Amino acid sequence: MIPYLSMNHLLYFLLAYTIVAFASFTMLSIAGSLGIKQSKRTYWQLGGAIVFSLGAWSMHFITMLAYNFVQTVGPLTILPLFVIGGAAYLALLVYSGGGDRPSIARQLSASLLLTTGLSSLNFFCIISYRASLQIDPIYLGTALICCFGAAFTSVYLQQKNGPRFRIAGSLVLGTGAILLQVLTMAGTRFYGESAMLGYQMDNYLLFMGLLLALAAVIIFAFSIMACLADRRYGLINERYRLLVENSIDMIAVVSGTTWEFVNRSGLSMFEVYDESRMVGRSIFDFLHPDYHEKLRMHLHRHQTSKAAHRGKVENSPPIELDWVTGTGRLISTELILSESTFAGKPVVVIIIRDISERKKNEELLINSEKLYVAGQLAAGIAHEIRNPLTSLKGFLQLIASGRTSASGYYDIMKSELNRIETIVSELLMLSKPQVYEMDFADVRSMMLDTVLLLESQAALYGIVVKADYGKEPLWIYGVDSQIKQVFINVLKNAIEVMQDGGEIEISLRRDHSEVLISVMDMGPGIDEEQLAKMGQPFYTTKDKGTGLGLMVSYKIVDNHKGRIRVASQLGTGTTFEIRLPFRNHSSKSSFQVMPEDGVSAG
Repeated sequence: MIPYLSMNHLLYFLLAYTIVAFASFTMLSIAGSLGIKQSKRTYWQLGGAIVFSLGAWSMHFITMLAYNFVQTVGPLTILPLFVIGGAAYLALLVYSGGGDRPSIARQLSASLLLTTGLSSLNFFCIISYRASLQIDPIYLGTALICCFGAAFTSVYLQQKNGPRFRIAGSLVLGTGAILLQVLTMAGTRFYGESAMLGYQMDNYLLFMGLLLALAAVIIFAFSIMACLADRRYGLINERYRLLVENSIDMIAVVSGTTWEFVNRSGLSMFEVYDESRMVGRSIFDFLHPDYHEKLRMHLHRHQTSKAAHRGKVENSPPIELDWVTGTGRLISTELILSESTFAGKPVVVIIIRDISERKKNEELLINSEKLYVAGQLAAGIAHEIRNPLTSLKGFLQLIASGRTSASGYYDIMKSELNRIETIVSELLMLSKPQVYEMDFADVRSMMLDTVLLLESQAALYGIVVKADYGKEPLWIYGVDSQIKQVFINVLKNAIEVMQDGGEIEISLRRDHSEVLISVMDMGPGIDEEQLAKMGQPFYTTKDKGTGLGLMVSYKIVDNHKGRIRVASQLGTGTTFEIRLPFRNHSSKSSFQVMPEDGVSAG
């Protein structure tokens, strides 16, 4: 018996086509929603496969009704639901595994899986029909070719990633499914009877109607959900695309060591205007050779940090790298790494900022500051040396004229030459680092030697020096002579400002991990404006000072990893605090204060 196709049942075909087209649209919408997180994407793909299998299964039964072909509902008619659902799910996995642009091989594989699932409907239908039948291979081959072509066309249109392409793909896939059904039935000859009693037929139609209605509700509901989700993710993707493409910084995606994506700013920065000349190539092709190892180490530290934090890692600190553009120009950049996923695989997102202009401006600023300091230093040197040179020149002119005796000027000339020598010696100390032998030393011994050295000078001004050296050794690691030079400069300044006598209090103690040396005088004090200039070259409040003593002291303390703090109050006095790192040392200190030294020891 050949199934009879009634023209009055064309409504069945229209209903079947609508259902399978909606189901195809749902599946293709989910296939295009690659922005969904991996954990949720699996559930969406599984749901899309179920909806497509329901749609194809419903389409099959409705077209059978159009042919007045009655098929009993049993295991062999339910089994295609699982077969076509599994085939659709595998097709979605194969397609989505290729990213936004799956390869031809992936497109062909996905199309073949969809065709296999759809053809299984007729296969199980035929073997479930117990009557004799004969299938025309030409019709069957044509049906499979049409279905495969429609599936491949829909998959190809899907990669265009747009609503109109998705709708077109859904209509094409639905047409392929209907053609597979019609051509297979047209090429099949049935022998025997397939009849039901009237009441059985009514019950069958009622059951099938309810089943198809339920399937239709599920398909349409899921289609609406997929459409809304697709629109939402489409808006999100568009928003991120605009942010990335309009960013002034380069934003790139790197898989391993290969560029996967580069935005417009990146192509412009690297002076590459053809994306294919950069995407797919190694990042080291553009990196300056001197920075290859630095970037490798940075990537390794990033991966190590990720493993240590079980896959969660904060953005890496920026590093500076030099790159070579497509035209061979060298650019300086700042690079930041962060972890992400792209097309289902882990990648590194790189943000690169061109800092070439900033580096140039910084270099110009540094050079300008150097020139300013050099100018200030040169002006100070000229001023400080010109005064004694003027005196020397005047005395030499007087001696050369023979109008006066030279013997009275020798001492003055010698003093002026000593002043020039002092200035030059202190400048040489500041000019460049010198090699000194550093060793452990007790600061108390250095201060005691300094106090004994300047005690007689202090007595001339009526000044009493009181020192509290503490009871425990105060070890530092440094140069003995330099630290003594700092103490001498500070104590001499304190003595010279106290013209009317008074007391100088010295305190030495340990403050946590530092040695604190405090020198407090009873001089006139220093105002805030002068305090701000302390340590600058050739700045001094003394009539005959060079302003280099404190500058040398600041540099020595800084070289010893210490610091100097000055506090002063007008009319009360000034306190110098010198802090140096304390070092543990097992040797016994030789420090000892003798009562006859006339120095107070706490």
